[in-house]
Amino acid sequence: MSSINTNASAMTALQTLAATNKALQTTQGRIATGLRVAEASDNAAYWSIATTMRSDNKALSTVQDSLGLGASKVDTAYTGMNKAIDTLNEIKVKLVAANGASGADKEKINTEIQALQSQLKAYADGATFSGTNMLSTNGAAAAADVKIVSAFNRDASGAASISTIDVKVENIKLFEAGAAPKGILDKTRTATGAAGAGTAVSGIALTAATTDTEVGEHLQRVEAALKEMNTAATDLGAAKNRIELQKTFTSSLMDSIDRGVGQLVDADMNKESPRLQAIQVQQQLGIQALSIANGNSQTILSLFR
Repeated sequence: MSSINTNASAMTALQTLAATNKALQTTQGRIATGLRVAEASDNAAYWSIATTMRSDNKALSTVQDSLGLGASKVDTAYTGMNKAIDTLNEIKVKLVAANGASGADKEKINTEIQALQSQLKAYADGATFSGTNMLSTNGAAAAADVKIVSAFNRDASGAASISTIDVKVENIKLFEAGAAPKGILDKTRTATGAAGAGTAVSGIALTAATTDTEVGEHLQRVEAALKEMNTAATDLGAAKNRIELQKTFTSSLMDSIDRGVGQLVDADMNKESPRLQAIQVQQQLGIQALSIANGNSQTILSLFR
């Protein structure tokens, strides 16, 4: 039936054209943004997951920066510790040479030992990075651990947390300012090298009157300090390796999250390109169909001529 009040064909063609235009707008948006889920209305679940994971990836980027800064701090302390160990070994050699030496020679050896002790302090004081020094502390209180942010975590319930790699400065410090220092090199040691009333490694001095027995006691103090410094260097080396491993893992994790988010929300351009062409053809056909449907009124008009 033909009617001048209701053009059913035109209404149908218009609805089809509107649907085609909407599909064209969606496809053009995907091509323009590269996303098939650009906002919550596209897919609420995927958009929510992607938004959370993008936020977590930004946090991981900050973690990566923190690990880089932490690696520099630990590496600085590690370098200073190794140089101090080398220097203390030279003092050990001097003490061995002083055993059985004449009084005059012991005084000459003492001059060399004093220079090496000054160098030990210089290494410790200079091992500073970004205001952090693990080898030389102020001694106002027990040295705080150096905490390096190593991970941003999110559990199954969605709760977020931060993990750290802790370096115990109390176990590795060489010098500590104060009346009763407890650094490896400036704490007093007994004749056997144990901590207690006696002489600090940094305070060892030889005179012409120093006996071989006293030289041997100094040697025990140096040996004990070397043992503690080797342990400290091992701790720093382990922390350094752990930081490097965590940096590598964090980088891989960020790439994995990027890939996962991409699979959820990225548009497949290989599919969108031919889809765009197909919809454009549909749009042209829809326009033609609407034009034909609108022409029906002209056909009805011709019946009255």
